[in-house]
Parts: sequence; structure tokens; C-alpha cells
Amino acid sequence: MSDPQILWVDDEIDLLRSHVMFLEDKDYEVQTVANGADAVDRVQQQPFDVVLLDEQMPGMEGLETLDAIKEERPEVPVVLVTKSEEEDLMEAALGNQISDYLTKPVNPSQILLTCKRLLEQSRIRQETLSQQYLQSFNQISQRLRGSLSPNEWVDLYQTLVEYDLELTDDENARQVFQDQFEEADREFGTFIEAHYPDWIARVDESPGEDRPALSHEIVPEFVLPETDGDPVVFFVIDCLRYDQWLELAELLRPHYAVDTDFYMSILPTATPYSRNAIFSGMLPVDLVDRFPKAWQSNEESEHSRNQYEEALLHHQLDQHHRGDLSVRYDKLITAEDGQQLAQDAANLTQHDLSAVVVNFIDILAHSRSESDVLQELAPDEEAYRALTRTWFEHSWLYDMLRALTDTDCTVVLTTDHGAIRSLRSTKVIGDRETSTALRYKYGSNLKCDEDDAILVREPEHFGLPSYGMNTNYLLAKEDYYFVYPTDFHHYEKLYRDTLQHGGASMEEMILPVATLRPKG
Repeated sequence: MSDPQILWVDDEIDLLRSHVMFLEDKDYEVQTVANGADAVDRVQQQPFDVVLLDEQMPGMEGLETLDAIKEERPEVPVVLVTKSEEEDLMEAALGNQISDYLTKPVNPSQILLTCKRLLEQSRIRQETLSQQYLQSFNQISQRLRGSLSPNEWVDLYQTLVEYDLELTDDENARQVFQDQFEEADREFGTFIEAHYPDWIARVDESPGEDRPALSHEIVPEFVLPETDGDPVVFFVIDCLRYDQWLELAELLRPHYAVDTDFYMSILPTATPYSRNAIFSGMLPVDLVDRFPKAWQSNEESEHSRNQYEEALLHHQLDQHHRGDLSVRYDKLITAEDGQQLAQDAANLTQHDLSAVVVNFIDILAHSRSESDVLQELAPDEEAYRALTRTWFEHSWLYDMLRALTDTDCTVVLTTDHGAIRSLRSTKVIGDRETSTALRYKYGSNLKCDEDDAILVREPEHFGLPSYGMNTNYLLAKEDYYFVYPTDFHHYEKLYRDTLQHGGASMEEMILPVATLRPKG
């Protein structure tokens, strides 16, 4: 790697020779000019890593030179060196995109630290993060070998996601991390298999340290307590993972005070089950008895088993003696649906509770599986998060949420399930009546490798309906997806590295539920 290139612009540059020599001793290559015009010429001729710019020079002054440099090289960091500490000057300089400023007289160490921060901040931060992660590796491994409570799993998942977002440039540390994340998902699947039936058996008890809040408890636990104050707008964004939520939350924090809690999706982590549970306040086994029409249609259709959400929400409110609330419900599938509602977002606050279902993230996940272009744009988790952020930043949903900050309301935002990149196949045996989803199956006498999935022999123990005497469910663990033996290699290749949901992984089950209070 070549030495960093610095251009120092000062009409008294000869008096700074000792400073220049100090930087050169630290392996920086420094070029000097005595006026703004020469600085612009030099910048036109070659790229520099940093420009140190005197603010007061005869002829072409510092801010004028700054404008000219930025016009030629908008990406180059410029440090303004000035005798003045006037606020107006600093605001003008900051408005012209300086990266930093120093007040004269400057000493060599100040210059060195500023250049090091601008040029090496990313590298130093990555090295520090890598060291922090490698130091915590053993601690995380010990936690995985212990007996974790649901809340401790949530804390561990938060820690892993934070490292996932920040460990981007160190390939060695990244590989160690990915192996540990896979180990964590493997242990999480074992944890869910062992404890989930007990949670279902104790759903009449309040969530606590040894039982998390589940999908059917979202409304009573997080939404209804807010209805005693301002109007509540309740967003359910289909298929939004925690790591994606962090990208959205970063954009929302200038507008809202954001408080993020967590719950766990019921199994299967699929829309007909998890989102119906949110709106009905019931587990699937109870829903199929009380609302059979909501369960008789083909589960693969978005407009079949989830077409009764508004009625289910009203029923749930009645069960909690809150039928007095005025309620509005909107399901937004197309961009036109969203844009139309965003234009009149304030109307959402004319009701005590407005529920808004947003389907775009789920559509994005499925579209990535089917589109070569989207797979090229989002080949890995980091790119998929960036794609989600780009959509949100320019979306009607972001417009709507910003518009709501001008009203007196509380926003509760959550999701029904997450998704996982399905990278490993497992053979499944089933009859013609077996369901077609890739991360979960139900039917008669289902079989697969017992290490790859949770076999549910008694559906009621998982809060699930039966369709006959021998109904079984298979719920994929880790990043497995089910493939039938017939034409196995074709379908294994077809579905490898697609985003799927329905199984028992941290990404699908550990989900954010955020309360947003407008800062305005």
C-alpha cells in the first residue's frame, strides 16, 4: 500500500516545515502550496487523501478554495485550519462539507491525529471490533453451552446481529463469526424443540423470564396499553427481520423516540399462522375451531387464510373488553395502495386504533428467490439489508411515518415473522396431500433427517390444528429447506440460497416490536 497523500495549503507554509517533516517521518507523503489557485491546479492533476487548507490567504481565500476543490474532488476530505473561532465561519465551512477544522496555532500531533482519524478510522474501527469479537468468542460459546432462558436468547441474538452489521472488512474474523452464528442457530433449534410445547401449555400465564411473549399476545401486551392515551397506529410489516429493523430504526430516530422490545413468533413462522395469531389473539388450534372459514382456503394464497384479519381484530378487542375502540384496518399490497394512504396519513389518527399491514418486505424476499437481477443486487445478508434500507428510505411508508410525526399519536411497529437464507437441503418423504412450503410441512407420516427438523407428532402440543388422525408437522431447523426425493437435484439447486420462512431459527422467530413516539 502506498503512503497516504496529503496536500497542505498555507501562505506561510515555509514556517510549517517542521510539521511537514513530522508527518513525513510518520509515513505520510506531503505536498505543499502557498495559495488557493495552486491548490486547485494540484488537485486537478492528482488525487489526494487529505487536504489541509488555511482559511485566511491573500488572493483566493480558504472558503473559495474549498468550493473549487470540492467541485473537482467532492470525495476528498478537507481540514480547515483557521485563526478564527467565529460561529458564522464554522457554519459556512461545515455547509461546504469540510471534514474537520483546527484552530491555529496547530501542533504536529494535532495534525497527525486528524489525518489518522480521517484516513484510518474505518480500518482502526474494524480492527478494534474484530479484537472485541474474538475476545468475546469464548464467552458466547460458553453461553451457548449453558441453559439459556428466552430473554437470554434474545440478548444473545442482539449481540450476534450487532457483530453481523459491523464485522464487514476482516475476512478471518468474519468467517469465525459466521461459524459461531450457525452454531447458535443450531442450539436455538434444539432449545425451541425442547421448550416450545411447554410455552404453549402455559399460554394462560403471563409472559415472563421463562416464557416469551408470542405472536397472539402482541396486541394485549404492546398495543392495547397504548390506547389509553393518544391514537395508536399499529403497523405489521410482513417478513421483517431484526437486522432489517435496525436499518429502518436508524432512519426513524431523528423523527421518533424509538423503544424496541422483542417477542417470538409462533410456529410455523409463516403468514397464515403467525399473522392470523397477531390479529386474532389466538393460537392456530383455537382459530380453526372458532373461525373455520379462515382456515378452509388454500394456505399458499395471501388473500385466502389472511383475508379475515379485520374481523379477527374486532373479535380480539371484544375479548379484551375494548370493543369501544374505533378501529380502522388497511392492508397495503401494491405501491399504489401505500401511496394513496400516505397522502392522507393524518386520517389514521382519527381512530383510536388503526392497523396497517404492509406486505412489501415479504414480496421482496420472494422476488429475490425468483429474480436473477435481485439475486445479483442482494447476493448476501449485507446487500439484502442495504436493499431493504434503500427501499424504505424512498418509500411511501417512510413518508407516512414522517407525516405522522406532525400528529398526536403513538406508533407500534412489528412484524409477523422473519426469513432465513436457505442454504442446505434435506430430503422429506410425504404423500400427495403434504403442504408445499419449503421450511415447514404438514401431512401424514412425514419423514426427514431428524437432525434437520422438528418433527411434531402431536400438533396440539404446538398449538396447531390436525387434519386427521395421523397429522404431523415438520419444522426446519437452522438454514435447511425441504426437497422431495423425486427430481431432488433439480429442486435442490432451484431453491438453494432463497429467502424462506416457516421454520425454527433465530432470524425467523426472534422479532422486534417497537414503540415510536413522535419527537415533534
